Amino acid sequence: MSRVCELTGKKAMVGNNVSKAMNKTKRRFDANLIKKRFYLPEEDKWVTLKVSTSALKTINKIGMTAMLKEARAKGFYK
Repeated sequence: MSRVCELTGKKAMVGNNVSKAMNKTKRRFDANLIKKRFYLPEEDKWVTLKVSTSALKTINKIGMTAMLKEARAKGFYK
C-alpha cells in the first residue's frame, strides 16, 4: 500500500540532504499519515482511512461529510 492520503492526495516529495560541506544526496520527505476510523452517519458504517494529519485537522474543522464530498469531487475517494 502506498503512502498517500486518501482524502487529500498528499504523498512523498523528493529533495536533498545537504551536508555542511554542501554535498547533496537524495532523500524522501514522507507525508505525515495515520490510520484512523471514522463513522459515517448517513451511510451508518465505519470506514478506516489513511489520512494526513492536516486532513485530520480539516475534518475537525468542517466535518467528515463535507471532507468526503470534497475528496470525491477531486477524485481521491471512491
